[in-house]
Amino acid sequence: MTGKLALLTTVATMAAGSVMAQSSGNWTGFYGGGQLGYADIDSNVSGVDGDGAIGGIILGYDYDLGDWVVGGGFDYDWSDIDLGSAATVEKVWRIKARAGYKVNPQGLLYGTAGYADADTDNLGSDNGWFIGAGYEQIVAPNISVGGELLYHEFDDFNSSGVDVDATTLQLRVAYRF
Repeated sequence: MTGKLALLTTVATMAAGSVMAQSSGNWTGFYGGGQLGYADIDSNVSGVDGDGAIGGIILGYDYDLGDWVVGGGFDYDWSDIDLGSAATVEKVWRIKARAGYKVNPQGLLYGTAGYADADTDNLGSDNGWFIGAGYEQIVAPNISVGGELLYHEFDDFNSSGVDVDATTLQLRVAYRF
């Protein structure tokens, strides 16, 4: 009985230590979750623009350096944004790097940039880049919420001569491991 109690106490202490590390503002570790928001898409061709809902999954890893946090991530979003009669944007995925400053132990203000790929129903897909900023707050042990604003650019989309830019604003929720 004493051995079982010691084992149970050890496991409980280790679990509490993990929870305390997250709630005390240690950002190191993997995270996964979802995001939902709005996208506004424009092009250099009259009538080829649109806006609507966008949302998907987020995955990543952060490393806490004290006052600063660096990390990388992957986002995959679904959408159904009609661009006039030209096409419908169906999905966007991103590989991103981010770096931020802890404004308090649980709050992270960050900048992000990276590679993006947009896919349409009939014009194919094309790659581009994005840059943006966000804020994330640890609200409970292992749970963070935040918002992110990104500007995307896709020059000469799929060799069509059409330049496309998009702005997204999304709310994010993540479970931090």
